[in-house]
Amino acid sequence: MIKNMTCINCPLGCQLKVEVDGEIKVSGNKCKRGEEYAKNEITNPLRIITTTVKVEGGDRPLLSVKTDKEIPKSKIFDIMKEINKVKINAPVEIGDIIIENVLGTGANIVATSKIQRAD
Repeated sequence: MIKNMTCINCPLGCQLKVEVDGEIKVSGNKCKRGEEYAKNEITNPLRIITTTVKVEGGDRPLLSVKTDKEIPKSKIFDIMKEINKVKINAPVEIGDIIIENVLGTGANIVATSKIQRAD
């Protein structure tokens, strides 16, 4: 199997060619990080989720949040279902944990912005 992909580990955006035939061979990368990225993307793709949650009594109706570490790509939709169930009360500080250890992944959903109480 041959797969073409763009490396996202640095601003160069190398066009990678990945050949899988028992072992994984990567070409087109200009640094070691590109090879590691391609191998991980083939064997165990991981992602950071960024999204919003609803806020009650805040100066804004939505709070930006993200996972504090990469999670398996295969769990994105299940994690989003959990996040979409949440409605938090203001105030919220940057870094506050909104959901701890979401779906047993070891990743927390954390606030990436500040919400104050509505006046």
